[in-house]
Amino acid sequence: MLTKIAVEKILERALMGYDLSPEEGVVLLQQTEPEAIAAIRATSDTLRHTQAGDTVTYIINRNINFTNICEQHCSFCAFRRDDGDAGAYWLDSAQILEKATDAVRRGATEICMQGGLNPQAQINGKSLLYYLKVVETIKQEFPQIHLHAFSPQEVEFIARLDGLEYADVIIALRDAGVGSMPGTAAEVLEDEVRRILCPEKIDTATWLEIVSTAHKLGLHTTSTMLSGHIETHEQQIKHLEKLRSLQKTAINQGYPAKITEFILLPFVGQEAPKSLRRRVGRDQPILSDALLLGAVARIYLGNWIPNHQQSWVKLGLAGATEALVWGCNDIGGTLMEEHITTMAGALGGTCMEVETLQAAIASLGRPYQQRNTLYQKVRS
Repeated sequence: MLTKIAVEKILERALMGYDLSPEEGVVLLQQTEPEAIAAIRATSDTLRHTQAGDTVTYIINRNINFTNICEQHCSFCAFRRDDGDAGAYWLDSAQILEKATDAVRRGATEICMQGGLNPQAQINGKSLLYYLKVVETIKQEFPQIHLHAFSPQEVEFIARLDGLEYADVIIALRDAGVGSMPGTAAEVLEDEVRRILCPEKIDTATWLEIVSTAHKLGLHTTSTMLSGHIETHEQQIKHLEKLRSLQKTAINQGYPAKITEFILLPFVGQEAPKSLRRRVGRDQPILSDALLLGAVARIYLGNWIPNHQQSWVKLGLAGATEALVWGCNDIGGTLMEEHITTMAGALGGTCMEVETLQAAIASLGRPYQQRNTLYQKVRS
């Protein structure tokens, strides 16, 4: 009974506009009774209506994962290869431009670019020059396209190899034509988890520093969480708390950019390295866990980050559609080509047609609207 009363009080406070405390967030994630979970879902959906409206948005975009050659060995990654391995690849400028041309022809407003950390990706011994060439290859041909490119991990990689400050790298990429930064490589922003998942990756403080620096320098970012593996409820909430604090800083300090959306990325382990697969004990995400966490994320972050999305690549289109009544207001993008999650064994597919996304949204009786990367309406 105490738990039921506690949940009711927490949800009442959330509906009144208060931010949840970390302790309250953990209480919500710990619920297992159908009645309590239904109340959390309903609260999240109500807040979604208040904070983001009823229109479900989507974006026409393309992923270009330009190389899978990577110096790091994250325990969840089935995408990476060593140079010379079977399946290792590294796209040249002509191949990148071909993919960009196809994306524009198909109506894309965004190209998302991320890749492995390839130490050979240099020009005249400089990593930054290579990345700038990748940007310029696309922007010179298609100046109108929004480049959503290069995670905080990639910024650190370039800075480390070239002996630069993070700000130097971000300014150079921004000035070359990068429009925003993916908030990936966040995984779970708790170093205890990161030491197991991705011990070679940047630590939590570095991720937060790079994202905050991007905001100061006028580069919007997204935010993500890789969930459903070894992390606890407490660690999930600590992750959300760090994102909320980061966004509060950007807004309260008047930075020219901020976090545009939160995307939950449930862990797909089918082709992941065996040590983590054994530890997690399953190959595909548990939909009910992802929906509850997504609902709590809306309740926890929504006052500060109003746009929420679940990954159809990881959950399948039916799962992502279900998430739209659990607090999400965006169904994601067409992607056109998705390798990282698909190589991990995800069943959602690699491409989604606009009409398919629209039909999924319409099946809920909700209106749909194409958006751009910064959540501005696109007139079709």
